[in-house]
Amino acid sequence: MTKLERGGTKMNRRLHAVRDAKAIERDWETDPRWNGITRDYTAEDVLRLRGSIDIRYTLSEMGAERLWELLHDEPYVAALGALTGNQAIQQVRAGLRAIYLSGWQVAADANLAGHMYPDQSLYPSNSVPQVVKRINQALQRADQIDHCEGRNSTYWFAPIIADAEAGFGGPLNAFELMKAFIEAGAAGVHFEDQLSSEKKCGHLGGKVLVPTSHFLRILAAARLAADVCGVPTVLVARTDALSATLLTSDADPADEPFLTGERTPEGFFRVREGLDAAIARGRAAAPYADLVWFETSTPDMGEAREFARAVHEEFPGKLLAYNCSPSFNWRKHLDDSAIASFQEDLAELGYRFQFVTLAGFHSLNAAMFELARGYAEEGMSAYVRLQESEFAFEEDGYTATRHQREVGAGYFDAVVQALGESSTLALEGSTEAAQFRT
Repeated sequence: MTKLERGGTKMNRRLHAVRDAKAIERDWETDPRWNGITRDYTAEDVLRLRGSIDIRYTLSEMGAERLWELLHDEPYVAALGALTGNQAIQQVRAGLRAIYLSGWQVAADANLAGHMYPDQSLYPSNSVPQVVKRINQALQRADQIDHCEGRNSTYWFAPIIADAEAGFGGPLNAFELMKAFIEAGAAGVHFEDQLSSEKKCGHLGGKVLVPTSHFLRILAAARLAADVCGVPTVLVARTDALSATLLTSDADPADEPFLTGERTPEGFFRVREGLDAAIARGRAAAPYADLVWFETSTPDMGEAREFARAVHEEFPGKLLAYNCSPSFNWRKHLDDSAIASFQEDLAELGYRFQFVTLAGFHSLNAAMFELARGYAEEGMSAYVRLQESEFAFEEDGYTATRHQREVGAGYFDAVVQALGESSTLALEGSTEAAQFRT
């Protein structure tokens, strides 16, 4: 399928400037980008909510379009969870084409409350959008530096897929949160079907689901926000029904097959967890989302195959996402051969977005512990080993050995030079210029 057949021409999707409801509805009906997508609202609703001026969200729009193309042009899109802007820069420099931003990592070490939290939605709801903005600004600086130096071989604006958790409330919270992600430049956003006030990491216990119908309203609210902003944000629906045993209400007929009849002291309804429950919710969410993700407990290819087959029986070709989680003990479940082929095998089943959620957290902590232990025992010898490994990485394109240049000292020298002759250039006479390769 060509970009044109997928609706890849940008004009088709830049209808935020269109004030004609019929044109927008026609786009929804004819642009293949929206094949199989259900909207429970009208174009008139979108126009009424847009306001009187059109604001362009360039990074979000470009990112969403690029992500959509990658999901169709590549066997699968691989991403690692980034915790900082510099981690994102290294990911792109090393060749990854998308970035994942985990709410877990933001809770642990990058939220606006300034505390370290578990993954339980305890931090301010605008924390993840702020990290999206921070990463995009770091990538923008890397692009400016390369462009200034005449090096234009790297496409820096890798699309960011970000974690909205359970939406931090109801549909209105999801609507506002999605807008915040778009303003920050996110390309894709995922929402899950847990109760926000009791939200847990998918690999913790005590998870409480909302009714299926409530989850669909959350997804609809997120899609509405993207339409109001005029951005084709990639929306990912995640279900935690595989291992969640509690439900807020028994009012939705879609949930009846999984009710046990038991209640908890808090008033929650006990439900049967398992793959059938995950499949039911995945199928329910499929018309409202661009990708469907069921959170798993182990790297089980048979389980992934059954889920994909069940979803595709009802929604052929529906894109799927898979969390290659660091919560799994991979070698306990798979041998080396199975690990090596795991992602290709998933891709054949339709899992087109595959990611390691907490890669930033684990790489940061493991690398710093290794360095600190060596430094405590050996002093500078340990640090020099790190520096020598950086020198070795330069053959593969690594540039952060020259840390002054990496963060923009040379770029801002160019700003000063543009204003006229200067004797205060930062890199001239610096130890970096004298001692490191340029």
